[in-house]
This record gives sequence, structure tokens and C-alpha cells, in this order.
Amino acid sequence: MRILVTGGAGFIGSAVVRQAVTDGHDVLNVDKLTYAACLENLSSVEEAPNYTFLKADICDADSMAAAFEGFQPDAVMHLAAESHVDRSIDGPGAFIETNITGTYTLLQAARAYWEKRGKPDNFRFHHISTDEVFGTLGAEGMFTEDTPYAPNSPYSASKAASDHLVRAWSETYGLPVVLSNCSNNYGPFHFPEKLIPVVILNALAGKPIPIYGNGENVRDWLYVEDHADALLTVLQRGELGRSYNIGGENEASNLELVKMICSILDELHLGTDPYADLITFVADRPGHDLRYAIDPTRIREELGWRPSVTLEQGLRKTVQWYLDNEVWWKALQSRIGVGERLGLKS
Repeated sequence: MRILVTGGAGFIGSAVVRQAVTDGHDVLNVDKLTYAACLENLSSVEEAPNYTFLKADICDADSMAAAFEGFQPDAVMHLAAESHVDRSIDGPGAFIETNITGTYTLLQAARAYWEKRGKPDNFRFHHISTDEVFGTLGAEGMFTEDTPYAPNSPYSASKAASDHLVRAWSETYGLPVVLSNCSNNYGPFHFPEKLIPVVILNALAGKPIPIYGNGENVRDWLYVEDHADALLTVLQRGELGRSYNIGGENEASNLELVKMICSILDELHLGTDPYADLITFVADRPGHDLRYAIDPTRIREELGWRPSVTLEQGLRKTVQWYLDNEVWWKALQSRIGVGERLGLKS
């Protein structure tokens, strides 16, 4: 299969590219290379004959048309997005531009390409989204594919809008699409402004480990390599017009998560004091959703997919990866906003 991947130099996108190339697919990685992109994420496949990189902006209609015409993909996996909630609070404009306008531009390019070739039955447009579009849960219940959208941050609102655009292009123009909404990802190559890398790197530096509010916010954690496997499964075997919720089946509060990481660090990288002593509660972010949880019944029953690791197993692999890859994360710590407290504007 010839797959055009947008955002393939990002955290999740690079995991998808590595897996797709390893599986033998021909891959064109289209990425603008914004602050969170890192081509070093792809060093293991950059010389592969079935991998090509194109620096381009999904908001540039001419560039997207040329990418489709030049590569002739059988499928699109659309991961390019602004994704950090805290940054969306401080500067929502970039999220509107990339996540909404960019998705529209890409849909139009895909539609023109598909129609020009006589609307082939084997073409697929896979839009990758987040469970944050569903809003927040209380202590009980889980998000299903039928949960009403109720986004609470500029980031989740922009992703909700992009989901609706993809569905509309399917219903109105017949574009063959599949959609997926995932829970929180973690794992190797996670950009160091997100919670789990912050915890690991602050602990190693002996700095305070910040936890928003009282630490009771709950997330379902999905190991990124499991997610990449699920996304390729949805692309190839998902039913057209259908959405699939992808979760790790690993719920934990932020406080529980941080304590797990500290315990693993105590074992793998012994310090003079327990790393949990560095935990510091800080002011919560505006509009912080209380709990996310995914009901993965559809993808499990229809496509036979389940995550391969528990949270403890995935965290152990992640912590070890950061211990082994200091050169990678140190190079990113000088990028704008990394290490700063963002998301306090309201």
C-alpha cells in the first residue's frame, strides 16, 4: 500500500511511519516541521527505499495537490495537528489554522485526487483524532463512538471541528473515510513538554515534578507503538464511514501515574532520595477535564485489536528509553516553550 502520512515527524506520526515502513508499505511523510517535529524520530527508517520525506504545510493547497499527484497514494493517514492543550489556551489561532483549515485543505486535495482517478474503491482517508472531543466524564462511564461531542479546550474544539469536516466530506462527496479517536499516548520520542516526559526529565534533573490541581484527573494511557498498530489496523480493515475509539485499557489518575514513574526511576536510576519527594502540586489549567476513559469494544470485536502492554510495562519501557536516549531529549529542551509553564491564560 502507498500511504501518505501527514505529521509523520511528530510523536504519534513517527511511530506510524516507522511501523508502516517496517511492514513494507511505501510511505510519503508530509510534515511542516514545527516546534514539536523531530526528524531524528525517523532515523531508523530514513534510508529505507520505501520511505520519502516532504517538507510541506497541509494548509498549502498547491503543495498538497502536488504531493498527491507526485506520490499517487492508495491511502492517507492524517495526523498533522497542533496538539498541546496548554499551548491552545495561550495561542488558539494556530490550532484553528492547522487543525481546521489544514484538515479542510487536505480533504479537498484528497477529494480532487480521488475523483480524478475515477473514485477508486480501494482509496482510504484515515483521520486520526482524540477522545478529548467528547469532553469530560464523571467517576463512572466511558466514551463510546456514539458519545456526543462536548469539547472544553481550544485544542479539543479544533479537533472536534476537523472530525465533523471529515464526516461531512464522506456524507456529501462520498469520500471513503475512516476515523479514530484515541486516549492519551505515551512512549519513546514523546516531546518533552507533555506530562510523562516532564515527570521523567524533571526527576532526573532533581527539579520539582509539577502536578496540576490535586492530581485526581484521570486518563486512559495508550502506549504509542500499540496505537500505531491500531491505526494501521483501522486503515486496512476498518469499515468505511465508521469511527473507532482506541484506548489502552489503562486508567490512572495523574498522581497515581507520577508515583508509578517515580517508583520505576527509583529502581532503574537510584537517586539519593525517593523521586516522589519532588512531587509538587501547582495551579490547575483552565477548563481541565476531570476524566477520560475509552470503551474499546468496537475495535476489539470488529477488528480484533487490543493493546499489548499494561501501563506498568509501557511506563517501564518508556523510562528506560529516556535513560538511554539523553542526546535526543537534550537537543529538544531549548525549543520555545519547553520547560515553561504554559496554559495559564484565561
